[in-house]
Amino acid sequence: MIRAAILFFVLALLAFVLGAYGVAGLSMEIGRILVMVFLILAVISFVVNLLGRRGTK
Repeated sequence: MIRAAILFFVLALLAFVLGAYGVAGLSMEIGRILVMVFLILAVISFVVNLLGRRGTK
């Protein structure tokens, strides 16, 4: 998922340089959403992993 976000950010930069500001804005929004989803899932995974280790030594 983080690869897709990076790809959209690169696409946004390329579109901005070429003058396609609408595509650049849309790509940046999609990339931002993907980064937020990645961060939320990473935090949830971290918390579940911490709670799962509680019973084992």
